Amino acid sequence: MPELPEVETVCRGLNAATLHQTIVGGDVLLDRTIAHPFCMDDFIAGLTGQAIAQWHRRGKYLLAEITSAAPSTTPSAWLGVHLRMTGQLFWVPPTTPLEKHCRVRLWFEGDRELRFVDQRTFGRMWWVPPGMEPSQVITGLTRLGPDPFTSDFSVDYVAHWLSDRRRPIKTALLDQQFVAGVGNIYADEALFLSGIHPTTDSSTLSIDQCTTLHAMIQRVLREGIESGGTTISTFRDLQGVNGNYGGLAWVYGREGDRCRLCDTVIERIKLAGRSAHFCPVCQPKGAIANDSP
Repeated sequence: MPELPEVETVCRGLNAATLHQTIVGGDVLLDRTIAHPFCMDDFIAGLTGQAIAQWHRRGKYLLAEITSAAPSTTPSAWLGVHLRMTGQLFWVPPTTPLEKHCRVRLWFEGDRELRFVDQRTFGRMWWVPPGMEPSQVITGLTRLGPDPFTSDFSVDYVAHWLSDRRRPIKTALLDQQFVAGVGNIYADEALFLSGIHPTTDSSTLSIDQCTTLHAMIQRVLREGIESGGTTISTFRDLQGVNGNYGGLAWVYGREGDRCRLCDTVIERIKLAGRSAHFCPVCQPKGAIANDSP
């Protein structure tokens, strides 16, 4: 599943490629990809004749501010996208052969189109009408915690949140109400660099451990962005290029390989239905929490 660095990579690519170009039409190839409005014709009609002023990222959501291509006092509308497990966005000429799992096409002036490709079909798109906030339509936005690069995500915030919840720290990091955008890959990486075992009871972490964890979350996310994201299975950027972070990972996806620091074999366990990769030497066990959300 694309996480914050992958979504940020796509967001930057969209801002470089698609801004201020008029959408001249489109086609919905899989109805359930569109979460709002329920009429597919209304979705395309709402976007046609509009231009993208700016793409934003909120957690793992992509939000495009849509404005009229002609001068207008009408409030901006919004286009929302969530890639979920296998969603991809490609900016291609219309003559490019159609991908097998293409779900939505948006045609732009200048002979280019934006395609939403999604093998598992869990991804979603929303059109938010003028005068409405994205969170009024995309309700998942209301349940997101702070972005890890904002001042709201402070050491004090991390320590306070974790102290109130008896759960494995790996499970806590995947809670989007705690921090928006962190998923399985970067949670494993941050815990390794913090020297914290994934089963450690989050409520037992010291302020020093919270300080280190806070810094390592930001570090691995920045490194992921700088590497263009991680390609474990399906992730590609807007031009179809793989991310490079996977080859730099400390523990994620490296079960059975040797730790880059101590040469111990990397292990993997299951926590709340998700895998957790760790080094048993660099991440000694602390107080163990019950394996539940």
